[in-house]
Amino acid sequence: MSPRYTAPMLLAAAALLSACASQKTPATAEVAVSRAAVENAAQAGAADLAPAELLAAREKMQQASRALADKDYKLARDLAQQAEADAKLAQSKATSAKATSAATAVQDNVRVLREELDRANSANQ
Repeated sequence: MSPRYTAPMLLAAAALLSACASQKTPATAEVAVSRAAVENAAQAGAADLAPAELLAAREKMQQASRALADKDYKLARDLAQQAEADAKLAQSKATSAKATSAATAVQDNVRVLREELDRANSANQ
């Protein structure tokens, strides 16, 4: 074999072996990260403010746990990543809803203060 083709073939073989090894490695870390993301979303109020997204995250988390128990690590890894994405979406929606609510409350307070100032100014004239 020509040395010209040896290096690319070795790189391809290394990449293939690496891909195979990652398929056989338990997705324990990915499932744990996803579980933490789901818990964080729940603590951020996603159950009330983004229930559909949180439900999707929890269902995918359960499926990932089952796939991990069945030693289908590729499926477990994929589902864990999807659950993490859904959980982050749920947490973002909950955070956004809280911020919108707080902004509305501040705007209401400003409106009330302006009305009181207008009444006070009218009474002084």
